Amino acid sequence: MSVSEKSISSTVKGIINSDLSFQDSLQHDYCNITALARLIKPQIDQIRDRNTNIESIITAVKRSKNLYNASKLPTASILASSTISVKTDVAKLSAGKTQTILLASLTLVFDDAVLDTVKAIFFNYEILEIEEDLAAIMVHSPEEIIKTPGCAIAFYNQLAHRHINIEDTVSCYTDTIVLVKMSDVGKAFHALTDLISNSRKIPKKRR
Repeated sequence: MSVSEKSISSTVKGIINSDLSFQDSLQHDYCNITALARLIKPQIDQIRDRNTNIESIITAVKRSKNLYNASKLPTASILASSTISVKTDVAKLSAGKTQTILLASLTLVFDDAVLDTVKAIFFNYEILEIEEDLAAIMVHSPEEIIKTPGCAIAFYNQLAHRHINIEDTVSCYTDTIVLVKMSDVGKAFHALTDLISNSRKIPKKRR
């Protein structure tokens, strides 16, 4: 590989590494290599400060594809064993206190009905944010999720692909909790259900 080819490959790799949607399309083999090369060409030209041959970019993207061919089976197995529950009509409150140059803050998620009570408890704190009309979607997964990378991002990507905004999220032991607007809870539930359902269709790895 020539110096120029190495430079193009390095630039392409950097751009793909900074965009989860590019990585996902390559890993799950639905990426149009030529279309992706054309999409990122302006960035490559700007970074390299020269006009880059499109065929060289296509070749570099094809080489980069091998970096994202890691087996989906460990993640798929965990997703397939996951279940979902939903809690509607919740609120979120973030409060904090300034300590020297740092702001110590905490976020609480609770039933909408007790919002006034919670605000009263934190009357001497700075209220950073209050959001109502939310729903909490809780994905319950097997214990293996704790040490398996890529599971949480699979949930987030699934919601992003459906253009669903995540208002807040937290991982707690084997649970992945996502807050969305009540208006999005139906779409979000179906999106995650589809992900789990499709994961159950992937054949299990033979030992």
